[in-house]
Amino acid sequence: MSGSELKERHVAAIETVNSLKERLKQKRHSLLDTNVAGYARSLGRTPISFGATDLVCCRTLQGHTGKVYSLDWTSERNRIVSASQDGRLIVWNALTSQKTHAIKLPCPWVMTCAFSPSGQSVAGGGLDSVCSIFNLNSPTDRDGNLPVTRTLSGHKGYISSCQYVPDEDTHLITGSGDQTCVLWDITTGLRTSVFGGEFQSGHAADVSSISISGSNSRTFISGSCDATARLWDTRVASRAVQTFHGHEGDVSAVKFFPDGNRFGTGSDDGTCRLFDIRTGHELQVYHQLHNDNTNSHVTSIAFSISGRLLFAGYKNGDCYVWDTLLAKMVLNLGKLQNSHEERITCLGLSADGSALCTGSWDSNLKIWAFGGHRKVT
Repeated sequence: MSGSELKERHVAAIETVNSLKERLKQKRHSLLDTNVAGYARSLGRTPISFGATDLVCCRTLQGHTGKVYSLDWTSERNRIVSASQDGRLIVWNALTSQKTHAIKLPCPWVMTCAFSPSGQSVAGGGLDSVCSIFNLNSPTDRDGNLPVTRTLSGHKGYISSCQYVPDEDTHLITGSGDQTCVLWDITTGLRTSVFGGEFQSGHAADVSSISISGSNSRTFISGSCDATARLWDTRVASRAVQTFHGHEGDVSAVKFFPDGNRFGTGSDDGTCRLFDIRTGHELQVYHQLHNDNTNSHVTSIAFSISGRLLFAGYKNGDCYVWDTLLAKMVLNLGKLQNSHEERITCLGLSADGSALCTGSWDSNLKIWAFGGHRKVT
């Protein structure tokens, strides 16, 4: 077979695949008679409203010398750990803005970090394909550096995300550019389970984000550059429980809804979406063109305690606050005073829902709090 014939067959195969994708998309939409916003409007529900002082930047955390890529709160809400391109993890006192630990990692480009449930340890990883664990109570070495407590090595690609299993300091899940997720036993440093890889139900591209259910720690969601999100059960690593389609670009962020029955996604296609894990259906799309009438990649998402609000960070520096019930953007933190000067790369809500923290390429983190008597709900 000649080169031109192979090229023609390749083009024809791509056209066939795209045609099948479009037919599947139309079929999925035909099965959905309404969405969350349509149903809420039929009941007469109205969007949440925000005033100019309802959500304000109350603190800027300065100390990183490179782009901030990840952050995580402790369960007691007063500490934050952040990861930066400067090769460090910094632990902050969120109430005073003081740095309590500055941890130098073996890898100069850190992409993810997480606090353990007890708040006694932090994890971080990046381009060296290793996840490093640090006990914050360990004494520093003579150079003032905190020693690595445990090294989790086994991935064949960069570490894109990590999260401790809720209520356990001994187990952690990582997502990687090698298209897999791994459940680790931190005590031994060994892999307990590998999700994806040679299994056909695994991702076909880099895993970019993971989220473990707060109501059932045996289940987690992974988002990937293959434009899908997948639901996994840690007891059955050989196959994904469910694959969720709908996005037309990399799924860069996933987050479980507070009730554990749904989850949100953010994508390079400029949309956030809400899915139901019980039915497998897409419940809602959250999308609005930005001021320059373009789509901007979604980089990170988080839900409020009740799930009524969805916070979404974007590549262009916007940070939308969505009313999840009405699918309406009710506030853009990127246009408020003291907002970030570069793209939003990560965000997270404190455990009690009283504050939001955002991280950016401008090397800073910002803490946002509700003004007056308003609370994050």
